[in-house]
Amino acid sequence: MALTDAKSKGFHDPQITAQEYEYIRKLVYDHCRINLGPNKKELVMARLSKRLRACNINTYKVYIQLLQSPAGKSEMGNLIDAISTNHTYFFREGEHFAYLNEHILPEFAAAHHGSGQFRVWSAACSSGEEPYSVAILLNEYFRNQKNRWSIESSDISAKILKRANDGVFAKDRVERIRKDWLCRYFLKGNGKFDGLYQFHPEVRRNLTFRLINLMSRSFPYSQPFHLILCRNVMIYFDRPTQEDLINRLAKYLRPGGYLFIGHSESLNAIKHPLKLIQPAIYQLPN
Repeated sequence: MALTDAKSKGFHDPQITAQEYEYIRKLVYDHCRINLGPNKKELVMARLSKRLRACNINTYKVYIQLLQSPAGKSEMGNLIDAISTNHTYFFREGEHFAYLNEHILPEFAAAHHGSGQFRVWSAACSSGEEPYSVAILLNEYFRNQKNRWSIESSDISAKILKRANDGVFAKDRVERIRKDWLCRYFLKGNGKFDGLYQFHPEVRRNLTFRLINLMSRSFPYSQPFHLILCRNVMIYFDRPTQEDLINRLAKYLRPGGYLFIGHSESLNAIKHPLKLIQPAIYQLPN
């Protein structure tokens, strides 16, 4: 397919018509259930302007033609990357980490008497701060006990998932971490890597990263989890999608397992099998 050469004609951020916006809105919703309402039109144009430049396209009509072409499958990933919000930081929503450390892990230890593996799924891990934060707590708790924990991490964005998998963070991204933990769990870069910190490879072995769309009808896990974190994701979904997702996630919890959602989210208006423990913390009854 021949594309308009934006460079040769001079690129100006194009306007999107109501029909073009509705096509993209529906395409995103069908793919990952992100619900872009009528008031998100300006946001979509701002997010997609870089994609149009990258493709040397200067109209949304031609961009939609690209999405409909054989090359559209690859570009769909770039579209979702552009639309998705990946705002996160280490130990975000600290009440969750306190509850994990003070309640969930002691419960697990008492029930298993020094055996068993504590399994976690970070179901929308973004750039990795969430699963690495959990990893620090688990490694601290199970210090000197090998193979006592594992973390599965997933995201819909291939680009952001690669960053998470690399485990490399700029100095300003690790400033919230306790100084002793920063020294213990991160390798400080030197020379051309000055200002960068890499999560320690030895601890990193306990984490696995996978590209997963949460709208998939099943997930690639054969063993249930003691804890699933699905935080600050459902704010982009409508109620039917939220209910469907929570009930599917519940099937991957062990009896007595926990689900953490974002503190700005609630399950009050949907049907599910979980018991509210405290705000944003739910448990699957035994």
